[in-house]
Amino acid sequence: MLPAASARGAGGRSAPYTVETLLAVSVEVFNERGYDGTTMDDVARAAGISKSSLYHHVRGKEELLERAVGRALEELFRVFDDAGAQRGPAVLRLEYVAHRVVRMLVAELPYVTLLLRLRGNTGAERAALARRREFDRRVAGLVERAVADGDLSDAVEPRLATRLLFGMINSVVDWYRPHIAAAGPAAVTGRELADAVVRLAFQGLRHT
Repeated sequence: MLPAASARGAGGRSAPYTVETLLAVSVEVFNERGYDGTTMDDVARAAGISKSSLYHHVRGKEELLERAVGRALEELFRVFDDAGAQRGPAVLRLEYVAHRVVRMLVAELPYVTLLLRLRGNTGAERAALARRREFDRRVAGLVERAVADGDLSDAVEPRLATRLLFGMINSVVDWYRPHIAAAGPAAVTGRELADAVVRLAFQGLRHT
């Protein structure tokens, strides 16, 4: 784990930095400027520490990327460990996975946003994309079993159905903003958003 760093807060006061806050700053800068367009100077400036102090804690920005997308991937794969993803008919397990992924996406929005915007230009990016493909394969396996059980329509090929389903889920990062979604007459929680996605998707996917 990274040792604590410190940042210069308002009024020149020194504020401690933990690994979580340092990663949070890095992810914010990566999402704003793009990973390729971000330098360690940018990260250090946003964190309020010197670049030499930043290098004292990490080897470089690729390590920051590895840690950030690793957090998103860990949360993503953890969904499969839940009882709801392991027990019961495949179609119910698939619905559970979709619901939990939406809620996880909302909870880890900056980290998942970074993961979904990777281009595969570095070793760390390619490794993360390979893990994403493994996740897709596991979901496609659930789709195939649900089709074989007669619970999902076979009108759409399972891998295509998986891409379409998660294309809708992943699009949430492009428009969902928690500080806006939580206020006003159209306020929506992560659970309500997950309910809506699953209802909309599976009304079309289920065999009738």
